[in-house]
Amino acid sequence: MGKLFGTDGIRGVVGENLTADLAFRTGQAIASTLEEETGRRPVVVIGKDTRISSDMLESALMAGICDLGGDVMPVGTIPTPAVAYLTRQEKADAGIVISASHNPYEHNGIKVFSSQGYKLSDAVEARIEEKILSDAPMKHRTRERIGRRHHGMRQLKRDYIDFVASTIESDLSGLKILCDCANGAASATAPELFGRFKAHTDFIHRDPDGVNINNHCGSTHLEDLSALVVSGGYDVGVAFDGDADRCLLVDETGGVIDGDKVLAVCALDMKRRGKLQGNTLVATVMSNLGLHEFCRNSGIDLICTDVGDRNVLEKMLEKDFRIGGEQSGHTIFTDVETTGDGEVTALQFLQVLCRSGKRASELASVCAAYPQVLVNVEVPHSGGVKEKIMASAALAEAVKREEAALGDEGRVLVRPSGTEALIRVMVEAKALTTAQAVADRLADFIKSLEI
Repeated sequence: MGKLFGTDGIRGVVGENLTADLAFRTGQAIASTLEEETGRRPVVVIGKDTRISSDMLESALMAGICDLGGDVMPVGTIPTPAVAYLTRQEKADAGIVISASHNPYEHNGIKVFSSQGYKLSDAVEARIEEKILSDAPMKHRTRERIGRRHHGMRQLKRDYIDFVASTIESDLSGLKILCDCANGAASATAPELFGRFKAHTDFIHRDPDGVNINNHCGSTHLEDLSALVVSGGYDVGVAFDGDADRCLLVDETGGVIDGDKVLAVCALDMKRRGKLQGNTLVATVMSNLGLHEFCRNSGIDLICTDVGDRNVLEKMLEKDFRIGGEQSGHTIFTDVETTGDGEVTALQFLQVLCRSGKRASELASVCAAYPQVLVNVEVPHSGGVKEKIMASAALAEAVKREEAALGDEGRVLVRPSGTEALIRVMVEAKALTTAQAVADRLADFIKSLEI
């Protein structure tokens, strides 16, 4: 892992470890690396979410790219997957998203897509990072070699909405939907997108003010959506995160339909229609035991990767599998897109719901959810504390003891967050009280470690 790039690009608290200076130098490094790769003036698509810091970081990135002779195509506030799609459509050399996804507003990030709409390879990220961290100045361009900002990009957002709408055949007639935009990027696209269909769709949390993104709303805070779906008599609720690359849903009773259930519902539908390539679903080690049970009962092969949609996608591309994702709501349909897309995921699920003629709760019941507890233990940002904790022999022994006590009745997973200063402790068991007790014991153990 590099010093800047984590599992999902560069992340940090703006004004602390993510600054305008860093964004400017990152823009320079991206433009320089792309020119080395292509041998010509690079063109970069740039999109952002609704955070108060996104405009500042966008300006700094664009200045850095233009300073090194690259051209920029700013598409404004738009979902992360839209940047991946538009980078391919416009035949650009890269796409940049300014977002920290589901994190609070004070965080932000810089994620880079290749010309093919995939996340950058580790090798290219390493080259960019080396340039950013080097003390050597990068050569400024002058005269006609200075980069340009392209104007008139408004139509590109509509191109993306057209594309997403085209990914299903159903008109969603008869559905009553409530959509939570998380005061994020979906606020700029979801109203027009859902307006293309015959479903009745209402929206909440679609008034971003720069600091309310993900604030008690969206896919990480489903309480409002669940309550309003029930009180309003909706068939289903849809929740996006801040950059709309993930989607969770709630059924008509307010029950949560997490990523595992979305995967199960869509994979089963694909299997029935002969579309489940390799008869395989790709998930991660965080997926619930219920998904494992569903796959066994449905005759579907399940492959689990390390945590991260990047790992899921790599396995899918390696074996040409067509559906994969994470419990947190990243779902990837490789016959449609190169990355997870919350709005595509929502439409895919809603189309299956329409086809089935069932209630959302009944449709999602094919995949049980065993009690699962996730406890986040905060650790210092610096000093390699996360790595030292994960290397602790004492922690490994404590985990082994808890696993032995659970036996076949549950499982334990302790891992470092790839984007935050956290150690995540996940425990599943048949009884919620058991899972909570084990998770709390391990969290307390981690806090007691002298690192």
